[in-house]
Amino acid sequence: MTGYGELVRTFGKIGVLSFGGPAGQIALMHRVLVEEKGWLDERRFLHALNFCMLLPGPEAMQLATYSGWLLRGIPGGLIAGGLFVLPGTLILIALSAIYVHFGGVPHVEGALFGLKAAVLAIVVQALIRVAGRALSSRWHYLVALAALVALMVFSVPFPAVILGAAILGLLRPEIFAAPGEARDDWGQPVSLASSAVVFCTGLAIWFLPVLLLRPAFGPGTFFDLAVFFSKAAVVTFGGAYAVLAYVGQQAVEVHHWLVPQEMLAGLGLAETTPGPLILVLVFVGFVAAFRDAGGLDPMTGGLLGALITLWVTFVPCFIWIFIGAPFMERLRANPRLAGALAAITAAVTGVMANLAIWFGLHVLFGEVRQVSFAGGTVDFPVPGSADPAAFAIVLLAGLWLWRGGGVPGVLASAIVAGVAVRFLA
Repeated sequence: MTGYGELVRTFGKIGVLSFGGPAGQIALMHRVLVEEKGWLDERRFLHALNFCMLLPGPEAMQLATYSGWLLRGIPGGLIAGGLFVLPGTLILIALSAIYVHFGGVPHVEGALFGLKAAVLAIVVQALIRVAGRALSSRWHYLVALAALVALMVFSVPFPAVILGAAILGLLRPEIFAAPGEARDDWGQPVSLASSAVVFCTGLAIWFLPVLLLRPAFGPGTFFDLAVFFSKAAVVTFGGAYAVLAYVGQQAVEVHHWLVPQEMLAGLGLAETTPGPLILVLVFVGFVAAFRDAGGLDPMTGGLLGALITLWVTFVPCFIWIFIGAPFMERLRANPRLAGALAAITAAVTGVMANLAIWFGLHVLFGEVRQVSFAGGTVDFPVPGSADPAAFAIVLLAGLWLWRGGGVPGVLASAIVAGVAVRFLA
Protein backbone atom coordinates (compact mmCIF):
# COMPACT_ATOMS: atom_id res chain seq x y z
CA MET A 1 0.00 0.00 0.00
CA THR A 2 1.24 3.46 -0.89
CA GLY A 3 2.44 5.36 2.19
CA TYR A 4 1.12 8.79 3.08
CA GLY A 5 4.59 10.32 2.84
CA GLU A 6 5.05 9.09 -0.71
CA LEU A 7 1.51 10.24 -1.55
CA VAL A 8 2.24 13.74 -0.25
CA ARG A 9 5.55 13.96 -2.14
CA THR A 10 4.05 12.71 -5.41
CA PHE A 11 0.92 14.83 -5.46
CA GLY A 12 2.86 17.79 -4.12
CA LYS A 13 5.11 17.49 -7.16
CA ILE A 14 2.09 17.16 -9.45
CA GLY A 15 0.53 20.25 -7.86
CA VAL A 16 3.67 22.32 -8.39
CA LEU A 17 4.17 21.17 -11.99
CA SER A 18 0.54 21.12 -13.15
CA PHE A 19 0.69 23.88 -15.75
CA GLY A 20 -1.03 23.90 -19.12
CA GLY A 21 -4.72 23.55 -18.34
CA PRO A 22 -6.67 20.27 -18.16
CA ALA A 23 -4.89 18.58 -21.06
CA GLY A 24 -1.44 19.23 -19.62
CA GLN A 25 -2.49 18.30 -16.09
CA ILE A 26 -4.12 15.03 -17.12
CA ALA A 27 -1.06 14.22 -19.21
CA LEU A 28 1.22 14.91 -16.24
CA MET A 29 -0.83 12.71 -13.91
CA HIS A 30 -0.87 9.92 -16.48
CA ARG A 31 2.89 10.08 -16.80
CA VAL A 32 3.52 10.12 -13.04
CA LEU A 33 0.79 7.78 -11.74
CA VAL A 34 0.64 5.26 -14.59
CA GLU A 35 4.05 5.28 -16.25
CA GLU A 36 6.52 6.31 -13.54
CA LYS A 37 4.93 5.09 -10.29
CA GLY A 38 2.75 2.31 -11.68
CA TRP A 39 0.16 3.01 -8.97
CA LEU A 40 -2.73 2.83 -11.44
CA ASP A 41 -3.03 0.74 -14.56
CA GLU A 42 -4.21 2.23 -17.83
CA ARG A 43 -7.81 1.06 -17.63
CA ARG A 44 -8.31 2.21 -14.05
CA PHE A 45 -6.84 5.64 -14.83
CA LEU A 46 -9.11 6.05 -17.87
CA HIS A 47 -12.09 4.76 -15.90
CA ALA A 48 -11.51 7.48 -13.30
CA LEU A 49 -11.02 10.10 -16.00
CA ASN A 50 -14.25 9.12 -17.73
CA PHE A 51 -16.22 9.59 -14.52
CA CYS A 52 -14.58 12.94 -13.76
CA MET A 53 -15.42 14.18 -17.24
CA LEU A 54 -19.10 13.74 -16.41
CA LEU A 55 -18.98 15.87 -13.25
CA PRO A 56 -19.39 19.63 -12.79
CA GLY A 57 -16.19 21.44 -11.93
CA PRO A 58 -12.50 20.98 -12.83
CA GLU A 59 -11.99 17.46 -14.14
CA ALA A 60 -8.22 17.40 -13.55
CA MET A 61 -8.56 18.26 -9.85
CA GLN A 62 -11.29 15.63 -9.50
CA LEU A 63 -9.10 13.08 -11.27
CA ALA A 64 -6.34 13.78 -8.75
CA THR A 65 -8.86 13.31 -5.92
CA TYR A 66 -10.19 10.06 -7.42
CA SER A 67 -6.63 8.75 -7.85
CA GLY A 68 -5.78 9.58 -4.24
CA TRP A 69 -9.01 7.90 -3.11
CA LEU A 70 -8.10 4.73 -5.02
CA LEU A 71 -4.73 4.65 -3.28
CA ARG A 72 -5.62 5.56 0.32
CA GLY A 73 -9.36 6.12 0.60
CA ILE A 74 -10.84 9.44 1.69
CA PRO A 75 -7.63 10.67 3.41
CA GLY A 76 -5.72 9.95 0.19
CA GLY A 77 -8.33 11.79 -1.86
CA LEU A 78 -8.12 14.83 0.43
CA ILE A 79 -4.32 14.83 0.20
CA ALA A 80 -4.22 14.43 -3.58
CA GLY A 81 -6.97 16.93 -4.38
CA GLY A 82 -5.76 19.45 -1.81
CA LEU A 83 -2.14 19.38 -2.98
CA PHE A 84 -3.26 19.68 -6.58
CA VAL A 85 -4.89 23.03 -5.76
CA LEU A 86 -2.72 24.45 -2.95
CA PRO A 87 0.45 25.63 -4.80
CA GLY A 88 -1.48 27.53 -7.47
CA THR A 89 -3.80 29.03 -4.84
CA LEU A 90 -0.95 30.45 -2.78
CA ILE A 91 0.75 31.90 -5.84
CA LEU A 92 -2.45 33.35 -7.26
CA ILE A 93 -3.42 35.02 -3.97
CA ALA A 94 0.03 36.66 -3.88
CA LEU A 95 -0.29 37.80 -7.50
CA SER A 96 -3.82 39.10 -6.83
CA ALA A 97 -2.49 41.23 -3.96
CA ILE A 98 0.22 42.62 -6.24
CA TYR A 99 -2.37 43.30 -8.93
CA VAL A 100 -4.77 45.31 -6.75
CA HIS A 101 -1.89 47.41 -5.38
CA PHE A 102 0.14 48.03 -8.51
CA GLY A 103 -2.32 47.37 -11.35
CA GLY A 104 0.01 44.91 -13.05
CA VAL A 105 1.87 41.66 -12.64
CA PRO A 106 5.54 40.62 -12.77
CA HIS A 107 7.03 40.21 -16.20
CA VAL A 108 6.63 36.49 -16.87
CA GLU A 109 6.20 36.42 -20.63
CA GLY A 110 9.43 34.57 -21.36
CA ALA A 111 8.93 31.96 -18.64
CA LEU A 112 5.33 31.39 -19.73
CA PHE A 113 6.41 31.09 -23.37
CA GLY A 114 8.89 28.31 -22.60
CA LEU A 115 6.52 26.64 -20.19
CA LYS A 116 3.68 26.43 -22.70
CA ALA A 117 6.00 24.94 -25.31
CA ALA A 118 7.12 22.21 -22.92
CA VAL A 119 3.55 21.51 -21.82
CA LEU A 120 2.57 21.05 -25.47
CA ALA A 121 5.21 18.33 -25.79
CA ILE A 122 3.87 16.61 -22.65
CA VAL A 123 0.29 16.77 -23.97
CA VAL A 124 1.22 15.30 -27.35
CA GLN A 125 3.20 12.47 -25.76
CA ALA A 126 0.31 11.61 -23.42
CA LEU A 127 -2.19 11.75 -26.29
CA ILE A 128 -0.15 9.31 -28.35
CA ARG A 129 0.23 6.87 -25.47
CA VAL A 130 -3.39 7.07 -24.33
CA ALA A 131 -4.66 6.68 -27.89
CA GLY A 132 -2.41 3.66 -28.41
CA ARG A 133 -4.01 1.91 -25.45
CA ALA A 134 -7.57 3.24 -25.56
CA LEU A 135 -8.30 2.91 -29.29
CA SER A 136 -8.31 -0.80 -30.00
CA SER A 137 -10.90 -1.11 -32.77
CA ARG A 138 -12.31 0.85 -35.67
CA TRP A 139 -15.31 1.81 -33.54
CA HIS A 140 -13.04 3.42 -30.97
CA TYR A 141 -11.30 5.38 -33.72
CA LEU A 142 -14.62 6.46 -35.24
CA VAL A 143 -15.95 7.74 -31.91
CA ALA A 144 -12.68 9.57 -31.20
CA LEU A 145 -12.77 11.17 -34.65
CA ALA A 146 -16.44 12.10 -34.28
CA ALA A 147 -15.72 13.73 -30.90
CA LEU A 148 -12.81 15.67 -32.37
CA VAL A 149 -14.86 16.97 -35.32
CA ALA A 150 -17.89 17.78 -33.16
CA LEU A 151 -15.81 19.87 -30.80
CA MET A 152 -13.31 21.42 -33.20
CA VAL A 153 -15.57 22.15 -36.18
CA PHE A 154 -19.15 22.38 -34.93
CA SER A 155 -18.57 23.56 -31.32
CA VAL A 156 -20.91 20.89 -29.95
CA PRO A 157 -21.15 21.31 -26.15
CA PHE A 158 -18.67 19.08 -24.35
CA PRO A 159 -21.33 17.34 -22.16
CA ALA A 160 -23.32 16.46 -25.27
CA VAL A 161 -20.28 14.77 -26.82
CA ILE A 162 -19.63 12.68 -23.72
CA LEU A 163 -23.33 11.86 -23.27
CA GLY A 164 -23.63 10.77 -26.91
CA ALA A 165 -20.65 8.43 -26.55
CA ALA A 166 -22.09 7.00 -23.30
CA ILE A 167 -25.45 6.28 -24.91
CA LEU A 168 -23.80 4.58 -27.88
CA GLY A 169 -21.72 2.42 -25.54
CA LEU A 170 -24.78 1.49 -23.48
CA LEU A 171 -26.72 0.45 -26.59
CA ARG A 172 -23.85 -1.46 -28.21
CA PRO A 173 -21.53 -2.58 -25.38
CA GLU A 174 -20.26 -5.55 -27.38
CA ILE A 175 -18.45 -3.35 -29.92
CA PHE A 176 -16.67 -1.19 -27.33
CA ALA A 177 -15.89 -3.18 -24.18
CA ALA A 178 -12.92 -5.49 -24.53
CA PRO A 179 -13.40 -9.14 -23.55
CA GLY A 180 -13.00 -9.49 -19.81
CA GLU A 181 -13.32 -5.75 -19.25
CA ALA A 182 -16.37 -6.20 -17.03
CA ARG A 183 -15.00 -8.17 -14.12
CA ASP A 184 -16.67 -9.03 -10.84
CA ASP A 185 -13.52 -8.51 -8.76
CA TRP A 186 -13.15 -4.83 -9.64
CA GLY A 187 -15.54 -3.52 -7.04
CA GLN A 188 -16.85 -4.25 -3.59
CA PRO A 189 -20.44 -3.85 -2.36
CA VAL A 190 -21.22 -0.22 -1.61
CA SER A 191 -22.69 0.70 1.77
CA LEU A 192 -25.59 3.09 1.33
CA ALA A 193 -25.35 4.04 4.99
CA SER A 194 -21.68 5.02 4.59
CA SER A 195 -22.49 6.98 1.45
CA ALA A 196 -25.26 8.84 3.30
CA VAL A 197 -22.85 9.72 6.11
CA VAL A 198 -20.26 11.00 3.62
CA PHE A 199 -22.91 13.01 1.79
CA CYS A 200 -24.37 14.65 4.90
CA THR A 201 -20.90 15.36 6.32
CA GLY A 202 -19.81 16.87 3.01
CA LEU A 203 -22.87 19.11 2.81
CA ALA A 204 -22.29 20.31 6.39
CA ILE A 205 -18.64 21.11 5.67
CA TRP A 206 -19.63 22.89 2.46
CA PHE A 207 -22.51 25.01 3.78
CA LEU A 208 -21.85 25.72 7.46
CA PRO A 209 -19.17 28.35 6.75
CA VAL A 210 -21.53 29.91 4.18
CA LEU A 211 -24.37 30.11 6.68
CA LEU A 212 -22.06 31.71 9.27
CA LEU A 213 -21.04 34.51 6.91
CA ARG A 214 -24.37 36.29 6.98
CA PRO A 215 -24.64 36.73 10.78
CA ALA A 216 -20.92 37.54 10.96
CA PHE A 217 -20.76 40.14 8.18
CA GLY A 218 -24.36 40.73 7.14
CA PRO A 219 -25.56 40.76 3.53
CA GLY A 220 -22.78 41.81 1.26
CA THR A 221 -19.91 40.66 -0.89
CA PHE A 222 -18.72 37.77 1.30
CA PHE A 223 -22.14 36.12 1.41
CA ASP A 224 -22.80 36.87 -2.26
CA LEU A 225 -19.49 35.26 -3.25
CA ALA A 226 -20.30 32.14 -1.23
CA VAL A 227 -23.78 31.76 -2.68
CA PHE A 228 -22.81 32.50 -6.28
CA PHE A 229 -19.80 30.19 -6.43
CA SER A 230 -21.72 27.44 -4.62
CA LYS A 231 -24.28 27.58 -7.43
CA ALA A 232 -21.51 27.64 -10.04
CA ALA A 233 -19.98 24.49 -8.52
CA VAL A 234 -23.21 22.61 -9.21
CA VAL A 235 -24.22 23.85 -12.67
CA THR A 236 -20.94 24.35 -14.53
CA PHE A 237 -20.36 21.26 -16.67
CA GLY A 238 -17.95 21.12 -19.57
CA GLY A 239 -14.55 21.96 -18.12
CA ALA A 240 -12.73 25.13 -17.16
CA TYR A 241 -13.62 27.21 -20.21
CA ALA A 242 -17.34 26.54 -19.81
CA VAL A 243 -17.06 27.63 -16.17
CA LEU A 244 -15.12 30.77 -17.07
CA ALA A 245 -17.63 31.83 -19.71
CA TYR A 246 -20.46 31.64 -17.18
CA VAL A 247 -18.55 33.20 -14.28
CA GLY A 248 -17.07 35.96 -16.41
CA GLN A 249 -20.48 37.09 -17.60
CA GLN A 250 -22.01 36.96 -14.10
CA ALA A 251 -19.09 38.57 -12.27
CA VAL A 252 -18.76 41.44 -14.76
CA GLU A 253 -22.28 42.13 -16.01
CA VAL A 254 -24.50 41.03 -13.11
CA HIS A 255 -22.54 41.49 -9.89
CA HIS A 256 -20.12 44.17 -11.19
CA TRP A 257 -17.26 42.78 -9.14
CA LEU A 258 -14.79 43.37 -11.98
CA VAL A 259 -14.56 45.04 -15.37
CA PRO A 260 -13.85 42.92 -18.49
CA GLN A 261 -10.17 43.89 -18.63
CA GLU A 262 -9.70 42.72 -15.05
CA MET A 263 -11.32 39.37 -15.80
CA LEU A 264 -8.84 38.92 -18.65
CA ALA A 265 -5.97 39.91 -16.37
CA GLY A 266 -7.11 37.33 -13.84
CA LEU A 267 -7.23 34.68 -16.55
CA GLY A 268 -3.68 35.59 -17.55
CA LEU A 269 -2.54 35.23 -13.95
CA ALA A 270 -4.23 31.85 -13.62
CA GLU A 271 -2.51 30.64 -16.78
CA THR A 272 0.91 31.48 -15.30
CA THR A 273 0.32 29.46 -12.14
CA PRO A 274 0.10 25.70 -11.58
CA GLY A 275 -3.21 24.06 -10.79
CA PRO A 276 -6.60 24.16 -12.49
CA LEU A 277 -7.43 27.18 -14.62
CA ILE A 278 -10.60 27.58 -12.58
CA LEU A 279 -8.37 29.09 -9.87
CA VAL A 280 -9.07 32.37 -11.66
CA LEU A 281 -12.20 32.36 -9.47
CA VAL A 282 -9.92 32.95 -6.49
CA PHE A 283 -8.75 36.14 -8.22
CA VAL A 284 -12.38 37.20 -8.70
CA GLY A 285 -13.13 36.60 -5.03
CA PHE A 286 -10.02 38.48 -3.90
CA VAL A 287 -10.66 41.57 -6.03
CA ALA A 288 -14.38 41.69 -5.21
CA ALA A 289 -13.80 41.48 -1.44
CA PHE A 290 -10.79 43.82 -1.53
CA ARG A 291 -13.09 46.54 -2.87
CA ASP A 292 -15.95 45.75 -0.47
CA ALA A 293 -14.30 44.33 2.63
CA GLY A 294 -17.32 44.57 4.92
CA GLY A 295 -15.53 46.77 7.46
CA LEU A 296 -12.30 44.76 7.38
CA ASP A 297 -8.94 45.97 6.17
CA PRO A 298 -9.05 45.69 2.33
CA MET A 299 -6.19 43.18 2.20
CA THR A 300 -7.78 41.06 4.92
CA GLY A 301 -11.09 41.29 3.09
CA GLY A 302 -9.46 40.24 -0.17
CA LEU A 303 -7.82 37.25 1.47
CA LEU A 304 -11.11 36.20 3.09
CA GLY A 305 -12.94 36.61 -0.23
CA ALA A 306 -10.35 34.42 -1.97
CA LEU A 307 -10.61 31.72 0.70
CA ILE A 308 -14.42 31.74 0.63
CA THR A 309 -14.37 31.35 -3.14
CA LEU A 310 -11.79 28.56 -2.92
CA TRP A 311 -13.85 26.72 -0.29
CA VAL A 312 -17.22 26.71 -2.02
CA THR A 313 -15.66 25.96 -5.42
CA PHE A 314 -13.59 22.92 -4.46
CA VAL A 315 -15.33 21.30 -1.46
CA PRO A 316 -18.15 20.07 -3.76
CA CYS A 317 -15.53 18.41 -5.97
CA PHE A 318 -14.47 16.20 -3.08
CA ILE A 319 -18.12 15.36 -2.33
CA TRP A 320 -18.82 14.25 -5.93
CA ILE A 321 -15.80 11.93 -5.87
CA PHE A 322 -16.27 10.44 -2.39
CA ILE A 323 -19.95 9.74 -3.10
CA GLY A 324 -19.66 8.59 -6.70
CA ALA A 325 -16.33 6.76 -6.88
CA PRO A 326 -17.37 3.69 -4.82
CA PHE A 327 -20.40 3.20 -7.06
CA MET A 328 -18.30 3.65 -10.21
CA GLU A 329 -15.77 1.10 -9.03
CA ARG A 330 -18.54 -1.39 -8.25
CA LEU A 331 -20.39 -0.76 -11.51
CA ARG A 332 -17.33 -1.58 -13.57
CA ALA A 333 -18.51 -5.19 -13.35
CA ASN A 334 -21.59 -4.27 -15.41
CA PRO A 335 -21.10 -5.11 -19.13
CA ARG A 336 -23.25 -2.20 -20.36
CA LEU A 337 -21.45 0.28 -18.14
CA ALA A 338 -18.13 -1.15 -19.32
CA GLY A 339 -19.26 -0.51 -22.90
CA ALA A 340 -20.40 3.03 -22.05
CA LEU A 341 -17.12 3.85 -20.35
CA ALA A 342 -15.09 2.36 -23.18
CA ALA A 343 -16.99 4.57 -25.62
CA ILE A 344 -16.44 7.58 -23.35
CA THR A 345 -12.73 6.71 -23.25
CA ALA A 346 -12.65 6.85 -27.06
CA ALA A 347 -14.50 10.19 -27.02
CA VAL A 348 -12.12 11.54 -24.35
CA THR A 349 -9.23 10.69 -26.66
CA GLY A 350 -10.88 12.92 -29.26
CA VAL A 351 -11.34 15.60 -26.59
CA MET A 352 -7.65 15.42 -25.73
CA ALA A 353 -6.78 15.65 -29.42
CA ASN A 354 -8.95 18.75 -29.76
CA LEU A 355 -7.25 20.37 -26.76
CA ALA A 356 -3.82 19.43 -28.08
CA ILE A 357 -4.57 20.94 -31.49
CA TRP A 358 -6.03 24.12 -29.98
CA PHE A 359 -3.14 24.46 -27.57
CA GLY A 360 -0.59 23.75 -30.29
CA LEU A 361 -2.01 26.34 -32.67
CA HIS A 362 -1.80 29.05 -30.03
CA VAL A 363 1.68 28.07 -28.83
CA LEU A 364 3.32 27.61 -32.22
CA PHE A 365 1.65 30.45 -34.13
CA GLY A 366 1.14 34.08 -33.27
CA GLU A 367 -2.04 34.40 -35.33
CA VAL A 368 -4.91 31.97 -35.86
CA ARG A 369 -7.93 32.58 -38.10
CA GLN A 370 -11.33 30.95 -38.22
CA VAL A 371 -12.50 29.59 -41.56
CA SER A 372 -16.11 28.54 -42.22
CA PHE A 373 -16.41 24.91 -43.22
CA ALA A 374 -19.52 22.78 -43.91
CA GLY A 375 -21.69 24.66 -41.48
CA GLY A 376 -18.95 24.94 -38.86
CA THR A 377 -15.71 26.78 -38.31
CA VAL A 378 -12.13 25.57 -38.17
CA ASP A 379 -9.11 27.35 -36.69
CA PHE A 380 -6.23 27.61 -39.15
CA PRO A 381 -2.82 29.06 -38.37
CA VAL A 382 -1.40 31.95 -40.37
CA PRO A 383 1.84 30.43 -41.74
CA GLY A 384 3.73 33.71 -41.56
CA SER A 385 3.09 33.92 -37.81
CA ALA A 386 4.91 30.68 -37.01
CA ASP A 387 7.31 31.00 -34.08
CA PRO A 388 10.56 29.11 -34.80
CA ALA A 389 11.67 29.33 -31.17
CA ALA A 390 8.43 27.69 -30.00
CA PHE A 391 8.83 24.89 -32.54
CA ALA A 392 12.43 24.36 -31.37
CA ILE A 393 11.52 24.19 -27.66
CA VAL A 394 8.61 21.82 -28.33
CA LEU A 395 10.83 19.54 -30.43
CA LEU A 396 13.66 19.46 -27.88
CA ALA A 397 11.26 18.94 -24.98
CA GLY A 398 9.53 16.13 -26.86
CA LEU A 399 12.84 14.39 -27.63
CA TRP A 400 13.90 14.73 -24.01
CA LEU A 401 10.64 13.20 -22.80
CA TRP A 402 10.76 10.31 -25.27
CA ARG A 403 14.30 9.53 -24.11
CA GLY A 404 13.03 9.20 -20.55
CA GLY A 405 13.69 12.70 -19.24
CA GLY A 406 11.85 13.75 -16.10
CA VAL A 407 9.09 16.33 -16.25
CA PRO A 408 10.66 18.77 -13.72
CA GLY A 409 13.89 18.96 -15.70
CA VAL A 410 12.03 19.43 -18.99
CA LEU A 411 9.87 22.25 -17.58
CA ALA A 412 12.77 23.99 -15.87
CA SER A 413 14.92 23.88 -19.01
CA ALA A 414 12.03 25.14 -21.15
CA ILE A 415 11.49 28.08 -18.79
CA VAL A 416 15.16 29.03 -19.00
CA ALA A 417 15.07 28.71 -22.79
CA GLY A 418 11.91 30.83 -23.00
CA VAL A 419 13.38 33.62 -20.87
CA ALA A 420 16.59 33.55 -22.94
CA VAL A 421 14.64 33.73 -26.22
CA ARG A 422 12.55 36.68 -25.07
CA PHE A 423 15.58 38.46 -23.60
CA LEU A 424 17.57 38.12 -26.83
CA ALA A 425 14.64 38.98 -29.10
